[in-house]
Amino acid sequence: MSQVKTYISELEEISKSVENSFSGLEDDILFKKPDSSTWSIAENLEHLIILNSSYFPIFEKVKNGTFQGAFISKIGFFPKMIGDMIYKSVSDGGKKKVKTFPLWEPKLYSDQDEAILEKFYDHQKILIQKIREMEPFLGKGIIIHSPANKIVVYSLDKALEIIVAHERRHLEQAQRLVR
Repeated sequence: MSQVKTYISELEEISKSVENSFSGLEDDILFKKPDSSTWSIAENLEHLIILNSSYFPIFEKVKNGTFQGAFISKIGFFPKMIGDMIYKSVSDGGKKKVKTFPLWEPKLYSDQDEAILEKFYDHQKILIQKIREMEPFLGKGIIIHSPANKIVVYSLDKALEIIVAHERRHLEQAQRLVR
């Protein structure tokens, strides 16, 4: 199975898990924060939508051949080291709490967006399409930067791995709220 098919399969599995875990819940449960420092289920999903969408302009530039890499991307070992470090931080099952960049903080407030599940499913379809569009560029050593910081660089391939692992992390985080 190609790597893109694997990513798509994992994203579809995450969408099904979201549906199975949260579709029958009332809005007050989706938006309930256990405490001031813990995101609600809805906030976890909104965060994924915001973060993933922030990659879309970069993906478009890669696709159109207009992406300009940061100077730091030319330092051979650096993109791999940074990419591996970020991947490890998002694929630890949520053991360590990591503060997100303000750009990616959820913007939802109780009852503001009651259609968060539909919004998430729609976003997943768009994300899957964007990943399909990146397939011709994978395995070519393309180095991109984080949408949050241009000196945080890693390969396009690693970016997709990070996105999928990050989704899994926040799914698990949200599922813990209903156990």
